[in-house]
Amino acid sequence: MTDRIRIAPSILSADFAAFGAECEAIEAQGADWVHVDVMDGHFVPNLTFGPAMVKALRPHVKTVMDVHLMIAPADPYLAAFAEAGADVLTVHVEAGPHLHRSLQAVRALGCKAGVALNPATPAEAIEYLLDDIDLVCVMTVNPGFGGQGFIGSQLEKVRHLRAMLGDRPVHVEIDGGVTPETAPLVAAAGADVLVAGSAVFRGGSVANPAPYGANIRAIRAAAEAALRAPEPV
Repeated sequence: MTDRIRIAPSILSADFAAFGAECEAIEAQGADWVHVDVMDGHFVPNLTFGPAMVKALRPHVKTVMDVHLMIAPADPYLAAFAEAGADVLTVHVEAGPHLHRSLQAVRALGCKAGVALNPATPAEAIEYLLDDIDLVCVMTVNPGFGGQGFIGSQLEKVRHLRAMLGDRPVHVEIDGGVTPETAPLVAAAGADVLVAGSAVFRGGSVANPAPYGANIRAIRAAAEAALRAPEPV
């Protein structure tokens, strides 16, 4: 699945008063996906928004709406987020007692099924679910806040996951601390979807979106350069 790097800006770093326009701006500037972080103030120490906001954003997103549920329990809300327009629904391993059932429910609702691994959650936690997922999200920061530093120990987890997945058509997504400096590391390890918040939105605005495009291109170029680099001897 590393044939192409996809950049998924996280709107957690966008202007909250102009979410719809921000989604349109990042897509116009080259974003492949739009990453929507849903937080409940319980599973993570922050509170963002729910299905109503996702539904309001949907008309402004023409690409892929990648909805990351940092909530527990997640199961009671899957249908609401699917109906709101999510294309990908990602739940955390720890967000419910029956992860396999949660993933089945996501697919039954017509969404791609994602599973997220916190920094302390081992790759082996999803070893027996690899045929039931469309995406695995490796958290390279602790979930809950944007702007955190990249946790380098997760690179080995990415490599391990890519080996475990084999030729399965499953995306490996990185969420947290993605910059032009860290993008090559995660791409070389096997990631193909890069979530970036502050690194995309820094320096720009709806009125001046050009920096968004420059930031997206810088992250993409750095990641793709790593894929073209020769294997070490």
